[in-house]
Amino acid sequence: MTNHAAMSQGRGLDLPPLFSDVAIDAAERVHAEACRLASAEAAGTIVHALDGDYPAFAVVLAPEEPLAGARRAFLAGMVALGEAVGAHAPPERAVRFAWPDAILFNEARIGGGRLAWPADCPEDAIPDWLVFSCMLIGSKRAAGDPGLTPETTSLEEEGFEVEDRAVFVEGFARYLMRAFETWSDRGFGVLAHAYREELIPNLSGADQRIDPAGDLLTEDPALLGGWRRDGLAAGLRTPTWLEPATGRPRL
Repeated sequence: MTNHAAMSQGRGLDLPPLFSDVAIDAAERVHAEACRLASAEAAGTIVHALDGDYPAFAVVLAPEEPLAGARRAFLAGMVALGEAVGAHAPPERAVRFAWPDAILFNEARIGGGRLAWPADCPEDAIPDWLVFSCMLIGSKRAAGDPGLTPETTSLEEEGFEVEDRAVFVEGFARYLMRAFETWSDRGFGVLAHAYREELIPNLSGADQRIDPAGDLLTEDPALLGGWRRDGLAAGLRTPTWLEPATGRPRL
């Protein structure tokens, strides 16, 4: 804990060993606060703000490989987030991803993830820390008529019957541990496949895959080599789902 004026204990979360949590009062500051706290010693710290229209949480990670490879932890975070949300979703509708960072439900965006690392860390150096953070759209009541924002949806609109949003954080921590264990025991390819399985299809119907570097490859016979590459590093520079002026999801 720190002496940040807006920080509070909240109710204790049921987290796996090595995780701890810090509750703050504004979802828009979760990512920045996690980055402020981030260090190798803070690994496993989860910062969260779960009340209001945009529940958010972030976890500090301690990578063990150079940034170019460690950045693939973002995909582990997305897989864990998808499973945590899906575990409490109404039946017969799937959680999906839009490359690289948006999470969709019932074909509409319901949130997204992002990744941060030390700004001065070169690609071939091991970063002192990573921060994976995410934000969900809990309610769109303040946005007016849902017909005005058809590209997005909310936990409320979709009938997520979750009395305590802490279950998303608790589930995320457990699924994240499992994702990293899968990566360690069976290789990154298995984790990449899990992410790819939930990726919305390319509009052209072209084959897509995640390569060992974490980049998205899309089949394109018109290109030399037959594949278009969308780099993970480039894709994470600017979150596709975030409105910078508000720090909230774009509606």
